[in-house]
Amino acid sequence: MAKIKLLIVDDSALIRQMLTQIFNEAGDIEVVGTASDPLIARDKIKALNPDVLTLDVEMPRMDGLTFLKNLMRLRPMPVVMISTLTEKGAEVTLEALALGAVDFVAKPKVDVSQGLRAYADEIVSKIRVAAQARVKALETPNPRVIPSHTDGLANTVMKKHFKTTHKIVALGSSTGGTEAVKHLVRTLPRTAPAIVIAQHLPLAFSASFAKHVNDATDMTVGLAEDGQPIMPGHVYIAPGDRHLLVARDGARYICRLDDGPPVNRHRPSVEVLFRSVAQNVGGNAIGVMLTGMGADGAKAMLEMREAGAINIVQDEASSVVWGMPGEAFKLGAAHHVLSLNRIAEKLLALAE
Repeated sequence: MAKIKLLIVDDSALIRQMLTQIFNEAGDIEVVGTASDPLIARDKIKALNPDVLTLDVEMPRMDGLTFLKNLMRLRPMPVVMISTLTEKGAEVTLEALALGAVDFVAKPKVDVSQGLRAYADEIVSKIRVAAQARVKALETPNPRVIPSHTDGLANTVMKKHFKTTHKIVALGSSTGGTEAVKHLVRTLPRTAPAIVIAQHLPLAFSASFAKHVNDATDMTVGLAEDGQPIMPGHVYIAPGDRHLLVARDGARYICRLDDGPPVNRHRPSVEVLFRSVAQNVGGNAIGVMLTGMGADGAKAMLEMREAGAINIVQDEASSVVWGMPGEAFKLGAAHHVLSLNRIAEKLLALAE
């Protein structure tokens, strides 16, 4: 089997050296070259024809975003951004994902070499996934205006679930998910059912992600807070270092944040969110699994189905990576397999 050909673009000689060592130890990745700035990288891409590129966000002579924009226009290819765990790094990284980057690796602000080494397995996994990713612009959203719906009181009620409760959408996503979530909510009205989200992101990126999603929709979007009531027309995003769960408080639902250990290597974990929804929301829930690598949340999504929830998974053609939605589908957790463009309309129909 041919090795993945990788080009590392970073102005730090230390980072180039560390990443080269990590990837060469993986066995199935070959670092075919390195570049200290985008102009050198441009020539090496033509000469070496790499399968995947790692790209530093902050680069000399041409910033990473400008280079990425040109690259995705002239020679689309899988790109994994190397980001700093800062607010500025988060903003630039989210912009890079919007331009078509597949994923990112967050490097710590101090002791970078040890920090990268600690996440070597995750870094290697992201390159492997990127090599298989579908690199394309998101589909243009349907211009038809989706009419406003009622706040979606449940029509059928499972035993032990109150008739007065609203529908809740529980959503999980990972690789490619930051753009998929924005794409999904952009046509949802203020009367849409509440959405609780577990997206795999570090804490430093959470607030910026919530702001980007809030700017994309008429719904009100923010980071979930412990004990916060879950209300229609609102989107609650798990902070990057805590699990988000849905709990009951009489006839209403509330957010619960948990500091427990990572599940499936993630905190927040989709598995934790979906399991709490299966146990506490049941037939009042709508589950959505968007693009992402791995299998986090697939088993709990099946538990949601068994508890009476209706589940949607993003289809393979519109997913950057059909890992999490594909695993949920294979387990039989999905009622509907839909293109990203069709999920919002289905959510509103199910909430009636």
